[in-house]
Amino acid sequence: MTGAGPKSSAADLKGYDRSHATFRVRHMRIGVDIGGTFTDFVLLEEESGAFRTHKVFSTPKDPARAFLDGLAELGVPGEAPIVHGSTVATNAVLERKGARTAFITSRGFKDLLHIGRQARAQLYSLRPNRPQPLVPRALCLEVEERVDAQGKVVVPLDPADLPRLVERLRRRRVQSVALCLLFSFLHPHHEAAMGEALRAAGFSVSLSSEILPEFREYERASTTVINAYVAPIIDRYLGNLEARLGPARLRVLQSNGGSMNAQRARRQPVRTILSGPAGGVVGARFVAQEAGFDRIITFDMGGTSTDVSLCEGEMPLTSEGSIAGHPLRVPMVDLHTVGAGGGSIGWVDLGGALQVGPQSAGADPGPACYGRGGAEPTVTDAHLLLGRLPTEGFLGGRMALEEGAAREALQRLAREAGLVSPGGMSAAQQAALGMVQVVDAAMARALRVISVERGHDPRRFTLVCFGGAGGLHATQLARQLGIPRVLFPPMAATLSAFGMLAAQVVKDEVRTVMLPGDTPLGTLQDHLRPMLRRAQAEMAAEGLVGDQVQYIPLADLRYQGQGYELTVPLNAALLDSFHHLHQRAYGHSDPGAPVEIVNLRLQALGSLPRPQLRAESPGDPDPSAARFDRRPVVLEGGAQREVDFYRGQALRPGHRLRGPALLLYPDTTLLLLPGDRAEVDGRRNVVVEIGKD
Repeated sequence: MTGAGPKSSAADLKGYDRSHATFRVRHMRIGVDIGGTFTDFVLLEEESGAFRTHKVFSTPKDPARAFLDGLAELGVPGEAPIVHGSTVATNAVLERKGARTAFITSRGFKDLLHIGRQARAQLYSLRPNRPQPLVPRALCLEVEERVDAQGKVVVPLDPADLPRLVERLRRRRVQSVALCLLFSFLHPHHEAAMGEALRAAGFSVSLSSEILPEFREYERASTTVINAYVAPIIDRYLGNLEARLGPARLRVLQSNGGSMNAQRARRQPVRTILSGPAGGVVGARFVAQEAGFDRIITFDMGGTSTDVSLCEGEMPLTSEGSIAGHPLRVPMVDLHTVGAGGGSIGWVDLGGALQVGPQSAGADPGPACYGRGGAEPTVTDAHLLLGRLPTEGFLGGRMALEEGAAREALQRLAREAGLVSPGGMSAAQQAALGMVQVVDAAMARALRVISVERGHDPRRFTLVCFGGAGGLHATQLARQLGIPRVLFPPMAATLSAFGMLAAQVVKDEVRTVMLPGDTPLGTLQDHLRPMLRRAQAEMAAEGLVGDQVQYIPLADLRYQGQGYELTVPLNAALLDSFHHLHQRAYGHSDPGAPVEIVNLRLQALGSLPRPQLRAESPGDPDPSAARFDRRPVVLEGGAQREVDFYRGQALRPGHRLRGPALLLYPDTTLLLLPGDRAEVDGRRNVVVEIGKD
């Protein structure tokens, strides 16, 4: 083997510069995404559209360290604004390392979190494993008050009870309090009075009437508890970052794909639970639309997990999510996640079958080939042993991969699986290929969940591939699902961080109304006015007023007797839209049946400057100047082929390539299989037409 992989130096900002323009730090914006293995940075020069990318290892025990170290390595100027996607709240819930939290509700309902819903996630399991609530029963408390279903006070709150409640919480060493009183979304005054007293006593307080003012008391309580559970941690984390970075410089991405200021994120961290993956969908949708593709399936494979989503032009949103089995009702990007990433560990189950994940080597120690103390075989080790990753040039030349360590880890796995070498491939390579096939099967299932199982034909979509490990799997997955095309952006490994810079300011308001479907539109608009005033105040606090903000009214409708709703635009065609959407979603509708308007929603969209990725004119289609080597690679089926290696950064608009080939970028790799045809477009996306053979 000769030649070396593409090289770049983080210290002098050597990353991909799409426009080759002078990089002026004065007009820079930075997107930062903390993942399970790497923390990603994208630096965007607003006027020219030039951007740079950078990666550092994440520091799970102290996420801020990787964040600040990366900025220091890049020499980022002190005034440059930053949009941040945080996994701190997510990890606190998953690892159950949140604050000591109390749950306070109306008398007679303290078991709400423990009873939950009747629905069983594991319907046929004889021993279903239901997650324990984040608040132990001993910290579920009651207060004497009651509001009825019309919002009228039945039992008033006695202010004299509050000092005793404060003392009780102090004795139990409570740090944070989740208040969720019955029907408080109709009458929030009791929660407000209690919240004021508890905050004055020094507790972190989350009110359900502020977090989620809508009906369904269990989901409202669960969402409020999650907010309270992570609030002290996020408040401390973001407060420290703001102190280091300066006031008003930091913004945080929400789970709905919009950004908000750090002060609001500290009050309502529950809205940031999926901020990292949401950034990936925002970025994928942005680059796909710039490239002329509206119908996309996003495929984000990082070091720990894979997130997939389907977009038909609009951002796919849902308000029926969960985390670690706990309901979460805030608006969020509709994603499906599986525990499959570059760091996923291969193992053999009791039946002797090869499995991959969901356990991950993470950032510390990482895959065996990283040379950081890891000994377990991972998907990254498998690709290295199959020749799909070069040992040199990893992370832009800042790190060499240790093939010997990867081979040793996979040899142990092969022995455990009882694999032998039949000739051609070693037992370790068989184990490596088996790992890739197993993880491909898991990701293919995830892609089917969000496409085929929801009535969408994958053949009508483009697969947008990103994440550090995605390019090594995308073309094979597209083959399996019949997806005709893969779009691979030049910033694929850091697209989630890029998405932070493409995000707009988003504010969601909701109010439960329970009105008949034939309620006059004017009456519904009257109910919207308080929501509009709150949204306008929030946007004004963000510095956005007038034409800078678009307000979109929505409504949740259902047929009387149904348990769940569909969200449709709130206008004169409200009922027709609902019947049409019900027909499309469930295969039937009943225009003659009575309809209920359950919730009114208002989405406020504030405009921020978006990245300008100017297109270049295509040139010579011959990519030979970017080719730097030809090496043996094990492809699907175990066949070993001589494959051309290309420097991804050296590819220019108009270049055309045929598979098999490997395109190496400083922070990711794209594998073209036999029969694939690829062309570099004007924005340096690699558009791959999937071969039929």
